[in-house]
Amino acid sequence: MPENNDVPATPESTAKIRSEKSSPSAFWILAGLILPVMNLAARYEILDAHKFPRSGAFVFSPNHYSEIDPVVMGVVAWKLGRLPRFLAKESVFKIPVIGWVLTKSGQIPVQRGGSVRGSEPVKAAQRLADKGQIVVVYPEGSLTRDPDLWPMRGKTGAVRIALEQGIPIVPAAHWGTQHLMERYSKKVHLFPRKTITVKIGDPIDLAQFRGRSLDTATLNEATAVVMLAITALLEDLRGEKAPVKRWNPAEHNQKETGRFEA
Repeated sequence: MPENNDVPATPESTAKIRSEKSSPSAFWILAGLILPVMNLAARYEILDAHKFPRSGAFVFSPNHYSEIDPVVMGVVAWKLGRLPRFLAKESVFKIPVIGWVLTKSGQIPVQRGGSVRGSEPVKAAQRLADKGQIVVVYPEGSLTRDPDLWPMRGKTGAVRIALEQGIPIVPAAHWGTQHLMERYSKKVHLFPRKTITVKIGDPIDLAQFRGRSLDTATLNEATAVVMLAITALLEDLRGEKAPVKRWNPAEHNQKETGRFEA
């Protein structure tokens, strides 16, 4: 399937795409460095791309099973006309040059072991919402521990941002990235060229949770809705059903962060 052949072009969406991508920014540096390599390494089949909002703030929430996922989904967001902002480990921002580019492109630093409840991530999310920008948040928080790469139990960061800022969550799933870079591998397989298929979901209606206290029960309930949507998209891509019970690292004596031996 050709890339983006289901993306409708309207005067409004075209103007928005032009305003985000054509104005000089640090994203030009990132795109110039990353796009040639990623386009050489993979072709991207984007299904239901018309569901990806062309304007306005939202939380973009994909599944997560490879350390190169943020690069892949950043490329997808760029191809769909939006400039992605991610929550990233604070330590990465201290790397010369890379840290400058991340800061200038609006990426959001999060302390190791921290959460979006920290003041800086919350302030950054508020700025993104005010400016009508998007933030990419992986609800799983780290690479899935599920041995078959199905989405595991979600964390509450994505829904917290969405509910606190009054913006929607757009779920997505991708499949094929594991051929580019296996889970926990440090090696990228550039050849032969891979195919990565991405499916965009309908914006998730969180209206039933708005106005409620954002306590643990509410956030977990809303997160479960998001994880169901992401899993359903991945089932469509893989042509198979996910396990009925979602993988919970705590039930398998696994830490939820860091590498582990499968």
